[in-house]
Amino acid sequence: MAEGRSRREPVFDARADVSALHLRLSREDRAGGDMAQPRRGANARKARGKAPRGKRRSILGRLVYGVIVLGIWAVIAFSGLIAYHAAQLPPIDQLAVPKRPPNIAILASDGTLLANRGETGGRTVSLKELPPHLPKAFIAIEDRRFHEHFGVDPVGVARAVVRNLTSRGVAQGGSTLTQQLAKNLFLTQERTASRKIQEAILAFWLERNYSKDQLLELYLNRVYFGAGAYGVEAAAQRYFSKPAREVSLAEAAVLAGLVQAPSRLAPNRNPDAARARAALVLAAMRDTGLAKEAEIRTALAHPAKAVRPQGAGTANYAADWVMDVLDDFVGTVDSDIAVVTTIDPALQSAAERAIVDELTAKGQRFNVGQGALVAMRPDGAVKALVGGRNYAESQFNRATTAKRQPGSAFKPFVFLAAIERGLTPDTVREDAPVSIRGWAPENYTRDYRGPVTLRDALALSLNTVSARLAMEVGPKTVAQTARRLGIASPLQANASIALGTSEVTPLELVGAYAAFANAGRGVIPYVISQVKTGAGKVIYSRAEGGIGQVVEPNAVAAMNAMMRETLVSGTARAGAIPGWETAGKTGTSQDFRDAWFVGYTATLVAGVWFGNDDGEPTKRASGGNLPVETWARFMKIALAAQRPVPLPGGAARREPAVAAAPSPDPGLRLSERSSGGRPAESGWLGPTAQDRGLLSRLFGN
Repeated sequence: MAEGRSRREPVFDARADVSALHLRLSREDRAGGDMAQPRRGANARKARGKAPRGKRRSILGRLVYGVIVLGIWAVIAFSGLIAYHAAQLPPIDQLAVPKRPPNIAILASDGTLLANRGETGGRTVSLKELPPHLPKAFIAIEDRRFHEHFGVDPVGVARAVVRNLTSRGVAQGGSTLTQQLAKNLFLTQERTASRKIQEAILAFWLERNYSKDQLLELYLNRVYFGAGAYGVEAAAQRYFSKPAREVSLAEAAVLAGLVQAPSRLAPNRNPDAARARAALVLAAMRDTGLAKEAEIRTALAHPAKAVRPQGAGTANYAADWVMDVLDDFVGTVDSDIAVVTTIDPALQSAAERAIVDELTAKGQRFNVGQGALVAMRPDGAVKALVGGRNYAESQFNRATTAKRQPGSAFKPFVFLAAIERGLTPDTVREDAPVSIRGWAPENYTRDYRGPVTLRDALALSLNTVSARLAMEVGPKTVAQTARRLGIASPLQANASIALGTSEVTPLELVGAYAAFANAGRGVIPYVISQVKTGAGKVIYSRAEGGIGQVVEPNAVAAMNAMMRETLVSGTARAGAIPGWETAGKTGTSQDFRDAWFVGYTATLVAGVWFGNDDGEPTKRASGGNLPVETWARFMKIALAAQRPVPLPGGAARREPAVAAAPSPDPGLRLSERSSGGRPAESGWLGPTAQDRGLLSRLFGN
């Protein structure tokens, strides 16, 4: 402060009227000074003239401001909604594409597909395996901007909305292939807004972690096509009986159109709807440039047709047996595998036709409802297996599981036991009434021939001679002989075993007869020859081997000489095959409940059974009629391309000077004097240390 000037503090005049003081700021005192003063004159008039424009500007600003605020809140709400639904999903860092359930492709001996087993119905295929038009068909109809979008396609959604509005209904969906894949992999099939949001979130994740080709491959292997078929391979096999790599453009259009509504558009159930949908797919491929015009015209001119399964699909019985025993060879299956079997497709088809045709022609007349057939090489490799008349109607496998009385078809084990005790085909025994502790078996014709050779007794299926032989060698010896050759079912070691009262399956009975066709080596019937991974690596291959020698060669020769007589002059004369040496034995159980014939050449052994599942008696169906006729029909086809081979031990054969009159197949007949069809003496022959455990596993015991 300058010297000489004193500081003056402001004071209010105490006398002044404080209430009259004006303490408000004037316009000049405000920031901006006189700039804030109202204008005068022309300038004032101009300012007043511009006031409405200012109002308009203020309203527009408020609108913009409001929109921005609402947008911010919408973004916040949407983010919260996304966050909420994302929280319902597993943590993204723990998310992984679930592993596809493994498929088990069951192949015939020539590599053709017999059946698929597993949840998917077909193996996984890579994108490079498929013809280019197959994935293009899906892209054209389901997601034409697949290669441009990032999982969710706003353009596609808008187009779908417009299309649906103009069509007055839901004509097109907006989901991308990636969204559909996300739904199939991670979500349920419910249609809710919540699920759609989660679907979009997962689609973004898939697009971030997988390439477009990987996503397309995943989609084509996971999408559902109806009828239990997941993936294009399963669908191609199901509807066109061919692998996906062989699908034509017309067939690809059907498959691509099918995923929209598998039940409604299935080509085997609604061919007209499937054809119309395929035409839309082809039009979409033309519009998007994914197929040439000439190809489209050809596909439209020759629309795809679904292929119906051949016959009754009895190869599925063999496939079921494969699945029953597969664990014994490869354990748990956690990836796609291919099982190469011993089944010959041509023989399987011939066996099926033989059974079905016989039942169609004579089943009603003889009151027979079911049949089974097993054919194998003499080493035990099963070439054909029919477990029933129609797999679609009944999956019960009568060839491997049904245990029925074999009747006289069991007698070869009785006669073999006698031969091994020193008897010969020319040994004579008395055909006369016999009583064994109250049990009195009778011949079918109720007459007796007196002294007969074992050869004729077996050919004519004389019950009295069989019963005498069984008691001569001992019922337990008969049971042990049968077990040695491969019969794994429990056997009652009593006198009636001679007439086949203990139940067996067709598979084990045919397997036991194989020893007569292969010079005495025991076999374990088998159907699996090799198992490979999806990449072709062999994880199991059957080694050569078997049970070993179970019958001496001279005994085999004697048995073949006697059983050959069955087809020369005995109960199976109708089964003779010109040019071939054949042998076998008919069988009929009590009250004509079961009819059997098991016969063989040196290259093939086959057995046929006919009867009813509930054990109801047939109308005199015997081993000598339906089974022999069916066996002969099948064997003539099976042996047509083969050169005749003699049976083992030909030196023991002879032709009878005078053929005895054959009976229709005596089978098992008990007199009124017998007690319940079984002799008083009985005993149970359980498994021994020499019994094959694997045989029991194969035959379900």
